[in-house]
Amino acid sequence: MIAIINYEAGNLTSVKRALDYLNIPNTITKDPTTILNSQAIIFPGVGAAGSAMSNLIENNLDKILHQAKKNSIPILGICLGSQIVLEVSEENNTKTLGLIPGKCKKFSPDLKDQDGNYINIPHMGWNSVSLKQECILFDNIESKAEFYFVHSYYPSPEKDFILGTTKYGLEFCSVLGKDRLWAVQFHPEKSGRPGLKLLENFYNYARRIKNA
Repeated sequence: MIAIINYEAGNLTSVKRALDYLNIPNTITKDPTTILNSQAIIFPGVGAAGSAMSNLIENNLDKILHQAKKNSIPILGICLGSQIVLEVSEENNTKTLGLIPGKCKKFSPDLKDQDGNYINIPHMGWNSVSLKQECILFDNIESKAEFYFVHSYYPSPEKDFILGTTKYGLEFCSVLGKDRLWAVQFHPEKSGRPGLKLLENFYNYARRIKNA
């Protein structure tokens, strides 16, 4: 079963609907025992870093996520979840989880697109991912596949943790991770067939290592 972390940060039900569609057993929970006994964890989120961290700390979920990583439970961060796995966020000048070294940065309004026009913030809509390292999440997903983004901030991890990038005013990290911890800046649950395949790949990986 996949545990979807419940910390009052947005798109929990849309993630659950996507997993239900794929017939992947899942539950939305903040219960530590349920989370730590799950096959895998999805850490989604929509909203601000400051309030998200407050909710995590209030429910002791920050410590639970660190314990899950220590226990080698596969974790997938989505959107806000991809930002607060880092050490600090420029949003609200927030100290974040520190599961991956790096920081979350804000898009500068001075950035321009390939046609020389200033970019719109937030970055909203469909965009592609260029893989920089092999990543099991993208098995059998076409290289030209596009995913749905909605964000004003982006992850900037240390280089070894950059798995994929996307271009929007600059080339930013859109897929990050290592050692059974991954995070994506886009919303796979809103990204049609490629996004569903990514979620399926995550679950199949978790099931394989559980049965190994």
